[in-house]
Amino acid sequence: MYISQQIAANAVNQVLSGRNLTLALPAALAVFPNATPQQRGAAQDLSYGTLRFYGEISAYLSQLLEKPLSDNRIDALLLVAIYQLLHDKADAFTVVNQAVQAVSQLKKPAPKHWAKGLVNAILRNFLRQKEQLAKQLTVSEVATYSYPQWWINKLKAQYPEHWQAMLIAGNQHPPMTLRVNTQKISMDAYVQLLSRQNLEASAIGAQAVILTKPQSVEKVPGFTDGIVSVQDYGAQLAAHLLAAQPNMRVLDACCAPGGKTGHVLELADIQMTALDNDEARLHRVQSNLNRLNLQADLCVGDAASTDWWDGVPFDRILADVPCSASGIVRRHVDIKWLRREVDISSFAAQQAKILANLWQMLAKGGKLLYVTCSVFNEENQQQVNQFLQHNSDARQLPFALPAQHPQASITQLNGQLIPNNAHDGFFYALLQKS
Repeated sequence: MYISQQIAANAVNQVLSGRNLTLALPAALAVFPNATPQQRGAAQDLSYGTLRFYGEISAYLSQLLEKPLSDNRIDALLLVAIYQLLHDKADAFTVVNQAVQAVSQLKKPAPKHWAKGLVNAILRNFLRQKEQLAKQLTVSEVATYSYPQWWINKLKAQYPEHWQAMLIAGNQHPPMTLRVNTQKISMDAYVQLLSRQNLEASAIGAQAVILTKPQSVEKVPGFTDGIVSVQDYGAQLAAHLLAAQPNMRVLDACCAPGGKTGHVLELADIQMTALDNDEARLHRVQSNLNRLNLQADLCVGDAASTDWWDGVPFDRILADVPCSASGIVRRHVDIKWLRREVDISSFAAQQAKILANLWQMLAKGGKLLYVTCSVFNEENQQQVNQFLQHNSDARQLPFALPAQHPQASITQLNGQLIPNNAHDGFFYALLQKS
């Protein structure tokens, strides 16, 4: 298991140095090409878990250290081990011994001779003093909730009745939710198919099924045949709210990886243009469409520019704009520690440019659905309000959740979906051009 600790520590160290976990983890795994599937899976779990609770873990570690360590690799290894001792089911004696073994295997440069003794002493001190140390952490919101203080303060101000529940939800393991293509199979029939394969699940809404126990996609019945896709329930609302009708000309801006693109096409026979500024990400969109046996015109271009547009207006536009991703932090645990408060205004400026540019491409009477996976108001209703002030031909339409929507499982505040056990955090604003 010490190999898993080493891989995880490498990934965590990269993230704390500013690298995205989706890049850091594969790079860390590449250092150990002979790691077993079990070791690789454990390394991923340890990486995600350590970053999920980094605020708490780092607070414990800082109390145990007389001064910061000069070797970030040892620091990251201690963070991973403390995560295991706090949140994992592994035997404490084994975790400590493996951490000592892991630090002895570090190379380029090799750790000092005292490193093994230091790791052993710190972890054993943690086990002896855990209760006393825990009392010291209660005064720190960063340690209590494992978010940066600015993030906590922002949610407190914007969601005075929900901020604690939102922080707690963001630290949970995300549900694995499937979107059933009801053009190919009914919800009841698919749930029965899962039951026959001993997969427990619950159906919610018009097309969503949440698996009680997550599975690898290749083991999900009907995935390879395009009967189901993996998509959070909150994200599934986009296609229904867009309400594209047959033969409409529809644009999915910022479309990658294509989950919403496929869903819109499943619901109506339309002329779909799928736009993204990253050609490599468009290959993934095409792969998803191939699996679903659907077609769209894929286009490489910037949603804030008209260079790619042929001048023909769209009847519907799905503007799933770049954002802080603060509503999906439980799936992307590194976001909490990579984002800075100043980034929010940068995202908001980019969103404003995209929204203004796409608006001129919308036909009169057409509808644009503005979407983010953020919970910060600057990117959401505040952004929409500023747009409405500058565009007299735009009005925000009220919308109702789908009839089969499980009201008990969702919290909606003026188009803002609050993350909970059933779905991530999303914002929706439906705009119509007069």
